[in-house]
Amino acid sequence: MSTILVIDDNPAVATALEVLFSLHDLPAMHAASPAEGLAMLDAEDVDLVIQDMNFTADTTSGDEGRALFAAIRERHPDLPVVLLTAWTHLESAVELIKAGAADYVAKPWQDAKLLATVNNLLELAEARRELDLRRDGERRRRDDLARRYDLRGAVFADPASERVVALACQVARSDLPVLITGPNGSGKEKIAEIIQANSANREGPFVTVNCGALPSELIEAELFGAEAGAYTGANKAREGKFEAADGGTLFLDEIGNLPPAGQMKLLRVLETGRFARLGSNRERQVKVRVVSATNADLPAMIRDGAFREDLYYRLNTIELAMPPLGERPGDILPLAERFGDGGKPLSNAAAAALQRHPWPGNVRELRNVIQRAQLLATGARIEVADLALPRTAGGRGPAREPEREQIEAALHRAGGVIAQAAADLGMSRQALYRRMERHGLKPA
Repeated sequence: MSTILVIDDNPAVATALEVLFSLHDLPAMHAASPAEGLAMLDAEDVDLVIQDMNFTADTTSGDEGRALFAAIRERHPDLPVVLLTAWTHLESAVELIKAGAADYVAKPWQDAKLLATVNNLLELAEARRELDLRRDGERRRRDDLARRYDLRGAVFADPASERVVALACQVARSDLPVLITGPNGSGKEKIAEIIQANSANREGPFVTVNCGALPSELIEAELFGAEAGAYTGANKAREGKFEAADGGTLFLDEIGNLPPAGQMKLLRVLETGRFARLGSNRERQVKVRVVSATNADLPAMIRDGAFREDLYYRLNTIELAMPPLGERPGDILPLAERFGDGGKPLSNAAAAALQRHPWPGNVRELRNVIQRAQLLATGARIEVADLALPRTAGGRGPAREPEREQIEAALHRAGGVIAQAAADLGMSRQALYRRMERHGLKPA
């Protein structure tokens, strides 16, 4: 159960708060001075602090409250602190809100509003603890994967991509074909590299063919090789990718672009390990692990007669579906940091803008955005404007500045509770206070 610590030199205030909280099953403790409060924080598990701004008789400067808040923040940086203040101390309280205080409550307080603020903050703190526990578990799993497998420098933090990487490592030791599905630029080739690096033939070659980048009449020659004179311009015999990949892994990207004749030959190679070069009757034997990838809907292509059903079932003995970057939000900032290559850091606003963007171009788009911003940013940090993120058809993109009417409506819906109104507007409490000041709005 959550515990509240009240730090106030006025016994009447402390008693009133303890009674109020006890009536709502919220355990509370009292400290009469900053020193006593800090000692209790070191000795007890506290979930929220409510502190006064002055502790010495006839002192109204708020300096003692500022010093206490700074000491709490230094020792317990994530602990929510609510300030008790008279209206004469409002400016000092707002300054501390900008420095990280959770909220402030004016004396004399309204019980309902204070309880709403406290309950919201305790719920947020509990959610933060659960999130931290989950992230710790995810971090341990990623560290375990990195210790056990060669991840080829893959950068990921989202559970969705972690599942794909873990499954790729699990199936790597098998010789079975693997089909990697997902949109262009989502990282399918990196998954193929992980499979090769952890396979039984990891010492063999890793050969890549982009079936979508070759004319259809040349794909067969590229894959299976050709004898001299097999087609116009073939002045000498050439080795195909299957021969080059013998003893290793062949990665067939954009497999949906393989023409029908190539599909038939690929099926035979998968079944027998044998093929013939174009223009030759002599069969050759190879041992190759085939990993393929596509952004196409192969079942739909099968229904349309554009892709062989028997080949599809040979290719996707194991299927790994790589989600688009927009569905892996936990990967966005780690990837942005990698693409920044130790250059200028992102501002908080820029980081938030990256996470709001839908990334229709996936990882490739993110890399281009970060590399461009590193080159063009003139300040010490990359700001939202430096990212030059486009607005998308869905209307997502950098957040619009809330207008006065939107702020007033959010405050009304939240009953004047700043933390709740800020969450409703998608911004921090400090950011909301700054915008309230800009529009001349006073807290309720």
